[in-house]
Amino acid sequence: MNDTDPVSHPDNPYRSTSASWYALVLLTVVYSFNFIDRQLLAILQEAIKTELSLSDSQLGLLTGFAFAIFYVTAGIPIARWADRGNRRDIVALSLTIWSGMTALSGFVQNYFQLLMARIGVGVGEAGGSPPSHSIISDIFPPTRRATAIGFYSMGVNIGILFGFLAGGWLNEFFGWRVAFMVVGIPGICLAILLRFTLAEPIRGLHDGESTNTDAVSFGEVLRLLWSRRTFIHMALGAGLNAFCGYGVANWTASFMIRSYQMPTGELGTWLAAIIGVGGAISVFAGGMLADRLAPRDKRWYAWVPCIAGFVAVPFMAAVYLVDGPYLALIMAIIPGLLFQTYLGNTIATTHAIVSPRMRATASAILFLILNIIGLGAGPWTVGFVSDLLAPTLGAESLRYSMLYVLPPVMIWSATHYWFAAKTIREDMAAAPR
Repeated sequence: MNDTDPVSHPDNPYRSTSASWYALVLLTVVYSFNFIDRQLLAILQEAIKTELSLSDSQLGLLTGFAFAIFYVTAGIPIARWADRGNRRDIVALSLTIWSGMTALSGFVQNYFQLLMARIGVGVGEAGGSPPSHSIISDIFPPTRRATAIGFYSMGVNIGILFGFLAGGWLNEFFGWRVAFMVVGIPGICLAILLRFTLAEPIRGLHDGESTNTDAVSFGEVLRLLWSRRTFIHMALGAGLNAFCGYGVANWTASFMIRSYQMPTGELGTWLAAIIGVGGAISVFAGGMLADRLAPRDKRWYAWVPCIAGFVAVPFMAAVYLVDGPYLALIMAIIPGLLFQTYLGNTIATTHAIVSPRMRATASAILFLILNIIGLGAGPWTVGFVSDLLAPTLGAESLRYSMLYVLPPVMIWSATHYWFAAKTIREDMAAAPR
């Protein structure tokens, strides 16, 4: 055994490839539940709107700012805890909380109660990704991290897939309350499995770090990231891309129901394939492609999402301009295959420009920016503009809100990745160890 080889380290619980992939797959399943619980509301919101008499702005608040503010606020202290404590236990506890609050959403009787339940989901989900990102970066070496994080990030789209699929059919046959309960309860069982079968990895093993080094201060992490133009542009690009992604994921079902009267079961199946399967392919292929091309030029970590963003724009606009539900859904396939290429590359690049002791906190800062812009502003802005247009456009107000808002924002996002490519090589080379 060569003790200088990180993989062969005698205390490394991930010496075998099977152990590493078990951890990655399990964390990806957990992340899928994160988005099943989050996305479920999108396919159910028309039924909830009718029963609870809500406006589009209120729906946008439920899926946007109300969720995002608590999600990102709780994310920073939880990430600080993860940079010092046992990350596996934090993920298991967080999964228990958000799954329990999802199940409780099925019992609400008014808007305030539903708002409180969604805030509880947001607080729980804040403890999912930053510790998981840190675990993955300690299991896989730098040359495979974008691929590994891209695989993990498929959980977004797997969750969206099952959220739309299960939510659409459960709502059609049993109602929205049963859908919340059926989806929430299995997450608690998954939390128990994770707690007792996932090993905590050695921190910084693949990066030559001392395993006993304490986490650095939040201010130090923030100052380092703020000094890196690559991070600033990629974080803004990610936030704006997420603005479009959450806008599409949270409002496409309502658009199709209002404009074309599609039933939720059939619609959920279509959206599960387009956003779920297509997005999963996008995020994994985006990270893997960048890892393959990066040995020639590190700028590919920014170029891949830049190119994907610009290519997606005309197809995004076409979704709202064509006539007929099926043609609109076919046009949505290309953006579905391109939207998520940014995620694995952005997280991997963020980890590449900080030390291993900073990774959970760096992820939390990235996700704070991403979710305030994307999750917070995206759904709410679409709903707000729809309400403004409703007096003149009626049921078609949502169609034109999405057309006027989303394609220009995607152009803005791709432009930030173009600027990030200009400094990415220098910022990676200057990363502390």
